[in-house]
Parts: sequence; C-alpha cells; structure tokens
Amino acid sequence: MAGIRDRTPLWMQTRCGLEPRTLAALTVVLLVAAGLAGGYFWMGRPEPVRAPELVRAAPATVAPKGRAGAEPEPEARQEVGSPATPPVPPPAPPVPLASSGTKVVVVDVGGKVRRPGVLTLPAGSRVEDALQAAGGVRSGADLTGVNRARVLSDGEQVLVDVPGAQAGGPGPGSVGSAGGAGVGGVPGAPVSLNTATVEQLETLPGVGPVLAQHIVDHRTEHGGFRSVSELREVSGIGERRFADLEPLVRP
Repeated sequence: MAGIRDRTPLWMQTRCGLEPRTLAALTVVLLVAAGLAGGYFWMGRPEPVRAPELVRAAPATVAPKGRAGAEPEPEARQEVGSPATPPVPPPAPPVPLASSGTKVVVVDVGGKVRRPGVLTLPAGSRVEDALQAAGGVRSGADLTGVNRARVLSDGEQVLVDVPGAQAGGPGPGSVGSAGGAGVGGVPGAPVSLNTATVEQLETLPGVGPVLAQHIVDHRTEHGGFRSVSELREVSGIGERRFADLEPLVRP
C-alpha cells in the first residue's frame, strides 16, 4: 500500500488524505470501471454480416407441348422460403368441328320397303344403311341378289324385290332380284358399268372373264364410273375395243 501511495499523484494524495481504505476502494472502482468500459466497447464492435444466398429451386416438370412448334417455358427460379409454383397443365387440344362440306350420297330406294323415296346418306354408307333409312324391308320381301354390304354410290337406285330389277355392284343403277343383261332386264338396253356383275359384263362383245373382272376392280377402286369415257382407263381396253363397247354401255 505504501508503494501505491508513493505512485499516486500529489493532488490525489492531498484530496483523499491517502487513507489505506480510501485508496483501496478507489483502486477497485477504477479497475471495475475499466473492465466494464472494455467489455462495452468489445461487444459494440462491428461484425461482418453475410448476405443470404439465393438457392436455385428444382426445375419444375416441363409440360408436353400443346401444339406443334410450341417452346417449353423457361425454368423458374425461386428464393428460399417462397412457395413452389405448380406446373401449368398443357391446354386441351381443340375439338375438331364437323365440316359443313361433308360428302354425302343421294340414292333412290324403292320396291318392298316401308318408306320408299330419295334419301341423303353420308358418303360411305352401305345398302343396308339405305334400307334402314327407308324404314326397313317389308315382311316377305325377297332379298335374293341384294348385296346389303355394298357401298353406295351417288345417284344410284336401290330396288327391293321388284320383278325384272337388276342386281349389280356400286354406282348408279338398281339392286334387286337377278335379271338379264341391260337395265331392268330389258333386252338390248345398255349395260350399266356401275351395277353389272362380272357375268353380265361378259355378255358384251370382246369382254371375257379377265377383262370383266378388271372393269369391276376399276369401279371398286375409283368409286364407280362417272362417264363411259372412263372405260379407257381400264387395263385391256384400247381405242378399238372402246369404240365397240361405247354404244352398248352406260355409267
């Protein structure tokens, strides 16, 4: 304590009287004050703060293209804590509208049917469809020779159980009980290229089984004959044979 008193300034020795207790208390106060000040400045020092990092979200499932040539949406980025955005479903494909120009066939249904008359049916309809549209056949009608699975052609006539009506293939003409060559079984009448059978075509001059089958195959492939001149397109018919057949046939 004597050493501390010797090092104390003169003004403090004079003021405090250098009492041992007073000097010890003063020393303790100074040390505590210095410690508190040092701790205060240490806690208040500036510290570096790191900015939060952006986290790339997992790429959302890319929806399939809604139409040809559409580009997928770019991957979305989201920050940590933001709600995940659900993938947008692709737009539904447009429903195709029925075309106003749909092809149809107009046929004349007669004979032993409940509602005979001219009917308009969708293209590709068959004889059975025409009979159903006409109310069906009457009880007891003879359907021998009627090919109900045959595809109809525009402008054809379908006759059921009519005496003398001709059974034939697709195209304008009649369908019914078997008859002879010509139209409606009338001898010498032109043979219909669209309704005649292979046997009926063989009655024409210069037409054998092979050529008759070629004619039937051509009308089936092209949907019937629209004019007699199309007979030139059949394999095996040249100009000379066409000149012989032209006055004896009709579409």
